[in-house]
Amino acid sequence: MFSIIIPSLNNLEYLKFALASLVKNSKFNDHEIIVHVNIGSDGTLDFLKENNIRYTFTDYNAGITKGVNLAVKKATRKYIVYAHDDFYFCPDWDYYLLNEINLMKDDMFYLSGTMINNGQIKLDCGNTLTEFNEKKLLLELKTMKTMNFQGSTWAPTLISKNLWDKVGGFSEEYFAGSGSDPDFNMKLWKLGVRIFKGVGKSKVYHFGSIVSRKKKDTSIKWSGSRGSKIFLIKWGFSIKFFTKVYHFGSIVSRKKKDTSIKWSGSRGSKIFLIKWGFSIKFFTKFYLRGCKTINKTLICNEYDGPISDPKKNLLYFLLLFKDKVHYFYLKFIFFR
Repeated sequence: MFSIIIPSLNNLEYLKFALASLVKNSKFNDHEIIVHVNIGSDGTLDFLKENNIRYTFTDYNAGITKGVNLAVKKATRKYIVYAHDDFYFCPDWDYYLLNEINLMKDDMFYLSGTMINNGQIKLDCGNTLTEFNEKKLLLELKTMKTMNFQGSTWAPTLISKNLWDKVGGFSEEYFAGSGSDPDFNMKLWKLGVRIFKGVGKSKVYHFGSIVSRKKKDTSIKWSGSRGSKIFLIKWGFSIKFFTKVYHFGSIVSRKKKDTSIKWSGSRGSKIFLIKWGFSIKFFTKFYLRGCKTINKTLICNEYDGPISDPKKNLLYFLLLFKDKVHYFYLKFIFFR
């Protein structure tokens, strides 16, 4: 049926739970699961070997983009499902995706599932495995009303392997993954894909990223991000020290007085803006016409068919002009 691709970074207990939910709640039993293991020093590799689960492996954090690309190379099914290791797959999640596939005339489509908790549907059944109330979730699912929605929520997603290969998978410049999903959608758009559809009945419960579960790790105060930690361990001094002493000043120091950080976004957002000439927000609003976050709540439009080209009205050109100003600033001043 599907090749289910799951990148994981030392998150064994959640990964076990996700895999168990796949076995328990999938309508079909002929899926193949391929895990990409980043580092895997928590016993993930041993677990996958003992349970005869296919995997790819890097002894460093390759991030989502490279990790998923490596795993997809081993995929043998016609369709790929990209998922997170902190999902609980709800009953018949795959059945509803297959129903949508059967409605399509070709493989020029991109489907998304529906996330509960940290996603479109706000339902608190616990944010950790110990808190998780499975009985409550399964009971709520029986009466839960959902709709098919326009656009994409990035994961879980389904696409044909043929289409994945045509666009070259995820763009690996988006390490560790931020910005890679809208970039992937943009590549699909350029190829001519106009069906970006969220399937309301195909649901997963999302516990939230492992980053959020590490907020209580006070080491972050003195050792920085994961990338900073890797650099420090590898070279024996920090990125800040290197850029100051060896590189004669860092981009970080230049950004401290630069308020553009407020409107040019994360590193992934900057890469997207420079690559495509407008922002992720602009792409989502005018091209995908997809979900947007308002007061920390994901608001989606009901699916109404293949997307047409964007309406180039006054608001379109005003926001495009704003993005172009940001683009030229980043390209010719900020990263000069």
